[in-house]
Amino acid sequence: MNLEKFKKRKWRIWFRVIHRDLGFLIFGLTFIYAISGISLNHINDWNPSYTVSSSVISFDDSQSKLSAKNLLTEIAPSLTYKKHFERSDGSVRIFVKGGVVDVIAGKKVAIIEVINRRPFFYEFNFLHYNRESLWVWFSDIFAVILIIVSISGLFLVKGKYGITKYGLYWTLLGILIPSVFLMLVI
Repeated sequence: MNLEKFKKRKWRIWFRVIHRDLGFLIFGLTFIYAISGISLNHINDWNPSYTVSSSVISFDDSQSKLSAKNLLTEIAPSLTYKKHFERSDGSVRIFVKGGVVDVIAGKKVAIIEVINRRPFFYEFNFLHYNRESLWVWFSDIFAVILIIVSISGLFLVKGKYGITKYGLYWTLLGILIPSVFLMLVI
């Protein structure tokens, strides 16, 4: 084996090792970013971080004379009272931990709306938004690793399916799709 073939082979082996090892490292991060990215892309269709549950509870005459805090204790004991205010029309809005209760005394009903974090999605979206400065640095490192994995992936396959032939078409398509989109939108 001559020296030139040895150098080429060693170079390709290192790209495989880098691509494989970094690929294993970023699997979880890529999965989380992909799930939260999909959910955030459809933010107009649903709230990806929270669920809102509503219910209507009726109460009787004796309960309608209670203070807002005592009424809440009777009709929804699981909710934690924070404060309330009375509106000019006689209805009362009670603020509770994680939501609100609108009491319509004339109709003797209370409309309860409680907001809860959507499991997993809240946490995934929190990471995707990069709200913490330490996570911003981590996200930047992740982005650099994605660049390295993308470049090393270009050179893993050789021959007719490599970057100089078949792979070139897929690579150009991957560049062309966002380019055309930007030309049409901007």
